[in-house]
Amino acid sequence: MKTIKLHLNTDWKFFLKDELNSYNFKAIISKLESERKHHTIFPENEMIFNAFNQTNFDDLKVIILGQDPYHGKGQAHGLSFSVPNGVKTPPSLRNIFKELKSDLNLPISTNGNLNNWAKQGVLLLNSTLTVRGKEAGSHQKLGWEEFTDSIITKISNKKEGIIFLLWGAFAQKKSILIDEKKHHILTAAHPSPFSAYRGFLGCKHFSKTNKILINNNKQPINWKLCSEPLTLF
Repeated sequence: MKTIKLHLNTDWKFFLKDELNSYNFKAIISKLESERKHHTIFPENEMIFNAFNQTNFDDLKVIILGQDPYHGKGQAHGLSFSVPNGVKTPPSLRNIFKELKSDLNLPISTNGNLNNWAKQGVLLLNSTLTVRGKEAGSHQKLGWEEFTDSIITKISNKKEGIIFLLWGAFAQKKSILIDEKKHHILTAAHPSPFSAYRGFLGCKHFSKTNKILINNNKQPINWKLCSEPLTLF
């Protein structure tokens, strides 16, 4: 099997050069090579860093932190909570759309591709970047969390005014990595059907995020998604 090659844009590659050259990251790649020999792994190699490739480093405004990729065939494409064009909207994403409707009176999209958000500076980052097919959480001990924790810490140290949307207990634990004097943290329950009615629905994070951006003289996010599949460039 050929050595795994991951695609990462130049700006992020420069920013993350220490993390990419770390022993931990090299160990992840070695384990991933072995995993792909014996298991179906999502997403494909070229999509593992898709969140970074769709959001320019200089445009970064918001981070929505997920846990790990969807583990069903055709669902994962490297953006947290998002699915590719034409794929059925997962339950958590349906609740996100319900909150958008309630908060901003936006129509509920029938297309679950969140690439339009990513292009506006919303980093849709999963804490774990790969998963075995049909085995949720199966790569959480592969080393990805150490890697992404380091990225969150570095963004916190090097950037200012980033808005972190932390949904659910898992994401909220990452708040210790973020300098709250420099950044904004909004927390709510996870949008999963098991918890959405305990504090996600009604959180108004989308309008709150835009209010923060406007108050800091930044362009707000257009959260509206096309009902028809988006064209990717």
